[in-house]
Amino acid sequence: QVQLVESGGGLVQAGGSLRLSCAASGRTFSMYAMGWFRQAPGKEREFVAAISRSGGSTYYSDSVNGRFSVSRDNAKNTFLQMNSLKPGDTAVYYCAAVPGPLSYSNSRAEASYDYWGQGTQVTVSS
Repeated sequence: QVQLVESGGGLVQAGGSLRLSCAASGRTFSMYAMGWFRQAPGKEREFVAAISRSGGSTYYSDSVNGRFSVSRDNAKNTFLQMNSLKPGDTAVYYCAAVPGPLSYSNSRAEASYDYWGQGTQVTVSS
Protein backbone atom coordinates (compact mmCIF):
# COMPACT_ATOMS: atom_id res chain seq x y z
CA GLN A 1 0.00 0.00 0.00
CA VAL A 2 1.13 3.57 -0.60
CA GLN A 3 0.14 6.90 0.89
CA LEU A 4 0.39 10.09 -1.12
CA VAL A 5 0.80 13.68 0.09
CA GLU A 6 0.67 16.62 -2.30
CA SER A 7 2.29 20.01 -1.69
CA GLY A 8 3.25 23.15 -3.56
CA GLY A 9 -0.13 24.61 -4.32
CA GLY A 10 -0.94 28.27 -3.81
CA LEU A 11 -2.04 31.52 -5.38
CA VAL A 12 -0.30 32.73 -8.53
CA GLN A 13 -0.99 35.31 -11.19
CA ALA A 14 -1.84 34.31 -14.73
CA GLY A 15 1.31 33.57 -16.68
CA GLY A 16 3.15 32.44 -13.58
CA SER A 17 4.48 29.03 -12.57
CA LEU A 18 4.06 26.54 -9.76
CA ARG A 19 5.67 23.20 -9.02
CA LEU A 20 3.57 20.59 -7.29
CA SER A 21 5.10 17.68 -5.45
CA CYS A 22 3.65 14.34 -4.47
CA ALA A 23 5.49 12.39 -1.78
CA ALA A 24 4.81 8.67 -1.57
CA SER A 25 5.31 6.33 1.36
CA GLY A 26 6.22 2.68 1.09
CA ARG A 27 9.24 0.79 -0.17
CA THR A 28 8.12 -0.08 -3.68
CA PHE A 29 7.61 3.33 -5.25
CA SER A 30 9.29 2.20 -8.44
CA MET A 31 6.43 -0.26 -9.01
CA TYR A 32 3.86 2.54 -9.25
CA ALA A 33 2.88 4.62 -12.22
CA MET A 34 1.72 8.07 -11.17
CA GLY A 35 -0.95 10.43 -12.36
CA TRP A 36 -2.14 13.96 -11.72
CA PHE A 37 -5.78 14.97 -11.82
CA ARG A 38 -7.60 18.17 -10.96
CA GLN A 39 -11.08 19.22 -9.95
CA ALA A 40 -12.41 22.72 -10.38
CA PRO A 41 -15.43 23.98 -8.42
CA GLY A 42 -18.63 22.56 -9.83
CA LYS A 43 -16.81 20.32 -12.29
CA GLU A 44 -15.83 16.69 -12.45
CA ARG A 45 -12.29 15.60 -11.73
CA GLU A 46 -10.23 15.47 -14.90
CA PHE A 47 -6.95 13.99 -16.03
CA VAL A 48 -3.93 16.28 -16.23
CA ALA A 49 -0.77 14.21 -16.65
CA ALA A 50 0.76 10.82 -15.94
CA ILE A 51 4.16 9.17 -15.86
CA SER A 52 5.13 5.54 -16.19
CA ARG A 53 6.98 3.52 -13.57
CA SER A 54 10.31 4.06 -15.27
CA GLY A 55 9.62 7.70 -16.07
CA GLY A 56 10.22 6.94 -19.71
CA SER A 57 6.67 7.64 -20.81
CA THR A 58 4.57 10.69 -20.03
CA TYR A 59 1.02 11.61 -20.99
CA TYR A 60 -0.79 14.93 -20.93
CA SER A 61 -4.25 16.27 -21.45
CA ASP A 62 -4.68 18.53 -24.44
CA SER A 63 -5.40 21.49 -22.18
CA VAL A 64 -2.00 21.38 -20.46
CA ASN A 65 0.23 19.83 -23.12
CA GLY A 66 3.17 22.13 -23.75
CA ARG A 67 2.66 24.05 -20.50
CA PHE A 68 2.91 21.35 -17.82
CA SER A 69 5.61 18.76 -17.28
CA VAL A 70 5.45 15.64 -15.11
CA SER A 71 8.55 13.98 -13.67
CA ARG A 72 9.64 11.64 -10.87
CA ASP A 73 12.79 10.94 -8.92
CA ASN A 74 14.18 7.91 -7.11
CA ALA A 75 13.25 9.29 -3.72
CA LYS A 76 9.51 8.58 -3.97
CA ASN A 77 8.56 12.00 -5.33
CA THR A 78 6.50 12.94 -8.34
CA PHE A 79 6.39 16.49 -9.65
CA LEU A 80 4.12 18.58 -11.81
CA GLN A 81 5.80 21.68 -13.19
CA MET A 82 3.10 24.12 -14.29
CA ASN A 83 4.06 27.06 -16.50
CA SER A 84 2.06 29.74 -18.27
CA LEU A 85 -0.77 29.23 -15.83
CA LYS A 86 -4.24 30.41 -16.72
CA PRO A 87 -7.28 31.17 -14.55
CA GLY A 88 -8.84 28.02 -16.04
CA ASP A 89 -6.15 25.97 -14.31
CA THR A 90 -7.64 26.87 -10.92
CA ALA A 91 -8.54 23.62 -9.18
CA VAL A 92 -7.63 21.17 -6.47
CA TYR A 93 -4.84 19.00 -7.84
CA TYR A 94 -4.55 15.34 -6.85
CA CYS A 95 -1.82 12.82 -7.39
CA ALA A 96 -2.69 9.15 -7.81
CA ALA A 97 -0.79 5.87 -8.03
CA VAL A 98 -1.28 2.49 -9.63
CA PRO A 99 0.99 -0.56 -9.17
CA GLY A 100 1.35 -1.44 -12.80
CA PRO A 101 1.94 -0.17 -16.31
CA LEU A 102 0.20 2.80 -17.86
CA SER A 103 -0.76 3.32 -21.44
CA TYR A 104 -2.07 6.31 -23.32
CA SER A 105 -5.63 5.09 -22.85
CA ASN A 106 -5.71 3.94 -19.25
CA SER A 107 -3.63 6.82 -17.90
CA ARG A 108 -6.64 9.10 -18.33
CA ALA A 109 -9.14 7.07 -16.35
CA GLU A 110 -9.63 7.64 -12.64
CA ALA A 111 -10.58 4.01 -12.25
CA SER A 112 -7.07 2.99 -13.33
CA TYR A 113 -5.59 4.31 -10.10
CA ASP A 114 -5.70 2.62 -6.72
CA TYR A 115 -4.37 5.30 -4.39
CA TRP A 116 -5.06 9.02 -4.11
CA GLY A 117 -3.73 11.97 -2.17
CA GLN A 118 -5.84 14.57 -0.41
CA GLY A 119 -5.17 17.28 -2.95
CA THR A 120 -3.58 20.73 -3.01
CA GLN A 121 -5.31 23.93 -4.07
CA VAL A 122 -4.01 25.91 -7.03
CA THR A 123 -5.56 29.31 -7.67
CA VAL A 124 -4.62 31.39 -10.69
CA SER A 125 -5.71 35.02 -10.64
CA SER A 126 -6.29 37.09 -13.77
